[in-house]
Amino acid sequence: QVQLVESGGGLVQAGGSLRLSCAASGRTFSNYAMGWFRQAPGKEREFVAAISRGGGRTYFTDSVKGRFTISRDNAKNTVSLQMNSLNPEDTAVYYCAARSGSSVYILAYDYDYWGQGTQVTVSS
Repeated sequence: QVQLVESGGGLVQAGGSLRLSCAASGRTFSNYAMGWFRQAPGKEREFVAAISRGGGRTYFTDSVKGRFTISRDNAKNTVSLQMNSLNPEDTAVYYCAARSGSSVYILAYDYDYWGQGTQVTVSS
């Protein structure tokens, strides 16, 4: 089992920045590829960003490219999502997810473990 706890959400004005963190425990973190997803009210959960277990590969959905970065610290068992130039369309609950494997994964059903989510609200 892997336990994931997100933090760093909050309320920010459009154009602002937030940094989300996800702390993992339970298994060897460096064995797990990580992803961030988000779900806005009334919408399906959607992929945001992913990072390979070693951190050498990343992938982003088009709407966040150039604004968001994903990183991980395997020594600290954390993965982070730096979000810049936020806009109201980024408002959602953000979830981190984990799965074992050597690739990057962009489909929710690829992931085995999920955090409880952290709310991000961007005001206009």
